[in-house]
Amino acid sequence: MKLYLMGALMGALLFAVPAQAETVLPADTTVTVAPVADITSKKMKEGDEASFQVVNDVVEKGVVVIPRGAAVKGKITWRTGKGIGGKSAKFEVAFQTVTVGGRTYALKGKHRQEGKGNTVAALLGSMLISGHSAVMLQGQAVPALTAEPITVQ
Repeated sequence: MKLYLMGALMGALLFAVPAQAETVLPADTTVTVAPVADITSKKMKEGDEASFQVVNDVVEKGVVVIPRGAAVKGKITWRTGKGIGGKSAKFEVAFQTVTVGGRTYALKGKHRQEGKGNTVAALLGSMLISGHSAVMLQGQAVPALTAEPITVQ
């Protein structure tokens, strides 16, 4: 019986899969993101969602924790329209989540985009001249932060 138990134990040790080390990306790690399509103040309102993607692999201790191209969701939290007197439109987008390996993790941080003002033309011309819409171009890289640790095997 002892010999049988000893053989079973040896077999278990031979076929045991070594535990894989976990890599933890800490909260407050910078993640560079970019919109997947132009975001313009002409076609949005507060509360609208905006789609982004991760620009570069986010690596911790030689392990890719967040791969380039991972989906990121943001939300428009503030918006103004362009106005008379050359006032440009503005908006803010708050980063909410990143999806990695089918799991969603929280992000934080905001980006404010402003249109170009037209105050010189307004001063020289008329108060009827307005500023420009705010546009965040596809591929425009901006920083976001992880709001929680992300663990991968």
